[in-house]
Amino acid sequence: MRWLAAALLFLAGAGEAAPTLNPIFSDHGVLQRGRPIAIWGTAAPGEQVSVSLGSATASAIADRAGAWRVTLPAMPAGGPLTLTARSASGSASASDLLVGDVWLCSGQSNMELQVSRALNSYNDTQSANDPQLRILTVPRRTATMPQTVIPGLAWQAVTPATVGDFSAACYYMVRELRASQHIPIGAIADSWGGTQIRSWMDEASVVAIGDEDSRLFALARRDPAAANAAFGARWGEWWRAHTGDAPGAEPWHASDRLTWAPVPAMIYWEQWGDPRFASFDGMVWMRKRVTLTAAEAAQPATLSLGVIDELDETFVNGVAIGNRYSWEAPRDYAVPRGVLHAGVNEILVNIYDGSGAGGFQGPASRFRLTFADGSVKPIGEGWQYSVAHVTDAPPRAPWDEAMGFSYIYDGMVAPLGDYGLSGVAWYQGEADVGLPGSYADRLGAMIATWRRQFGRPDLPFLIVSLANFGPFAIHPVESGWAALREQQRLAVARDRHAALAIAMDLGERLDIHPGNKQELGRRLARGARALAYGSHEPVGPEVAHAVRTAGGIVVDFSGVTGALHSWSANFVTALELCGDTPQSCRFAQGVAEGRTVRIADDGRPATRVRYGWADSPVTNLYDEVPLPVGPFEVRID
Repeated sequence: MRWLAAALLFLAGAGEAAPTLNPIFSDHGVLQRGRPIAIWGTAAPGEQVSVSLGSATASAIADRAGAWRVTLPAMPAGGPLTLTARSASGSASASDLLVGDVWLCSGQSNMELQVSRALNSYNDTQSANDPQLRILTVPRRTATMPQTVIPGLAWQAVTPATVGDFSAACYYMVRELRASQHIPIGAIADSWGGTQIRSWMDEASVVAIGDEDSRLFALARRDPAAANAAFGARWGEWWRAHTGDAPGAEPWHASDRLTWAPVPAMIYWEQWGDPRFASFDGMVWMRKRVTLTAAEAAQPATLSLGVIDELDETFVNGVAIGNRYSWEAPRDYAVPRGVLHAGVNEILVNIYDGSGAGGFQGPASRFRLTFADGSVKPIGEGWQYSVAHVTDAPPRAPWDEAMGFSYIYDGMVAPLGDYGLSGVAWYQGEADVGLPGSYADRLGAMIATWRRQFGRPDLPFLIVSLANFGPFAIHPVESGWAALREQQRLAVARDRHAALAIAMDLGERLDIHPGNKQELGRRLARGARALAYGSHEPVGPEVAHAVRTAGGIVVDFSGVTGALHSWSANFVTALELCGDTPQSCRFAQGVAEGRTVRIADDGRPATRVRYGWADSPVTNLYDEVPLPVGPFEVRID
């Protein structure tokens, strides 16, 4: 079993060592109140371990792999307490533990964005001093199988010195909950910028929802070289579709068709001293030709290119041998036997950089071919470059750390085991915009994965609807961001233990990372109180249905506090009436009336109502909390 293999790796060499607590049970941590408390760790195989937390005790025998686990009775909020695991070989302990509520916050960069980068960060940081609010950040890590341990986890009490690097959205949410619930609260930040949702669920769940990459991912486990070749063929299809190159005329088959110049230095291209590259984001081909002897060419080899920022697809003699998305991981690609040949060989690297530094990090000494017999051929000199006039980002492989199958789940979520939680706040989706298939299905599968792991089929999930980002719409458009928001809405509508936090009015058109995380935190906390604490306060207006009447089309809403109002106008902005085709959509006049919006019938065919259907719509419909009406598309009955 995969989990057992991971445990054995962790325990290798443990011998007769003293028992350990899993690192998540560290000093200053928070344990979930009101539910049995699972505690686990390691010890010598067959050794009895006695565990105490306050007056509660339990014991277990370490199994053949050295893993032990006990369950302590549920406890009310309180503390501080000391957790101790003892055996004949020694003991381990964690002190200053509180019992309260634990919230897990996860997603991509908008959940990852730190308090220090949020609005009003200086004042909020300086005033952060709450010994009963504890925070823990899970470091970025990936794994090819579910892990049991994340080394080095450390809980901290919130102080001006600790809160600045913590997730802003998560902190502002739990700060609100501390103020309303008056119990200890722990917050776990577990995020990675730029990640697709499939990276955050187990492999079986990704396969079950029919992800089209599942077979390619399975091939990579059996035969990495064949998988790289298959993905290279897909990459080639993408290239030809974007350039018009005929098969055989692509750069990896006919590189002399490009215009080449010497690479000035094996460092990021912004550091070349060339003004054309001073702030260049885009795609560049890199080429190196190397002459090999027959003895060298007859061997398999490893191609080392150092760190590349940020996405590469690498070819040797026209064969795709590797790819990776990372601005910090070195590239070491296997070159299978038969790819190299005696004489001149060509290495061609396509590099795409979306922001910040780009290209090879260097130094030149990191570039080499290492052959199976241990001999090394340096290849750090004589590289050439050619700018590719393709603006779209290339496809990414299903084994990609940030976009691929399960690697982040296996490294950053699975090791949390069934640690007790009150709920989850999830802010992700930007990286899934425009992808085929149903995001609602993917989100539902991810939620189901986590509920199984944490042992709570009713585990509350708070979903952030994507904030504004991108162009305004001066006429109705088909928006990938709006479509993703609608998928988020539909997923939440299917799940009575989920709530939606609208962020569409909190975004920045020119910044994908809006700074107003304080209001987002308040909205998340409102949803948390409704789902986890029995609050009867509505979490915000939600479209119910639309009907055609003699006086026009009436859209009804649930969850409205007071009445709906159109801010700064006597009509509702960003409303559309649509027929059955995208081209039929047109802006419409609507008036807020109590808990409804009445739209004038323009006499043209209309089967749908849309609201806020753009990347950055200008919306103005709020209730009296005030909370915004989120984007939606609804059929007209």
